[in-house]
Amino acid sequence: MTIQEMHYDFKMKLNKIDSEQYRNLRIPEIDWKLNEALEIFIKNNAEPYQVPFYGFEKNQRSIDNIRPLVVENQLITLNGSVAPLPNNYMFYVSSYVIMKKGKCKDRRGRVLIKQHDDMFEESPFDRSSYEWSEINATFDSAGLRLYIPEGITLDGLHLTYIRKHAYIHNAQDFLPGSKYKLPNGVELTGRQNCELPDYTHREIVDIAVYIASMDLEQQTTQFKQSKLELNKL
Repeated sequence: MTIQEMHYDFKMKLNKIDSEQYRNLRIPEIDWKLNEALEIFIKNNAEPYQVPFYGFEKNQRSIDNIRPLVVENQLITLNGSVAPLPNNYMFYVSSYVIMKKGKCKDRRGRVLIKQHDDMFEESPFDRSSYEWSEINATFDSAGLRLYIPEGITLDGLHLTYIRKHAYIHNAQDFLPGSKYKLPNGVELTGRQNCELPDYTHREIVDIAVYIASMDLEQQTTQFKQSKLELNKL
């Protein structure tokens, strides 16, 4: 579906639910709901809270649903022992490094994500090791921090991750001016279609209609709880 078709589908479904009471939603408002739904859809396929075995790379459908957003093996230059995350980073998938040690043969090492309270670097069995081809890492505010053994150098971090989706919008049909600004001041012009496979678009619209129908009504505690649960799937 194009963004225009997603708008049409959204209006048709919302008006059917609410007896055409909300026919006058503006394009920026519909775009906002579609993007909220898109974010929920991506999160539920990448890292669902309540059903972890349905996450990315746990079943083929989740992989296929958001495959266009997967950036594979991007080489990140290290800042000391830290790999800064790309600006469009959303979720971690995997990573590896090429380890160099003196005259030894370069070795590909897998990156193991550890918890901050783990005592991994104090254990001879769990610490980073050239011999075992393993590098421990933790996430912090600077990015992905690698625990590099003494005498080892790395070529950088080869990162596979799920990126953020571009903000889908139909600014071209918003009159006057064929453009509008987001609350953060970014000006949108033209159109941005959804990048995910076409078969996911109606589901994204359905989520947007569900959110909009709750937001446009006088929300009860039950409705608010439903929206929170939708974000936690």
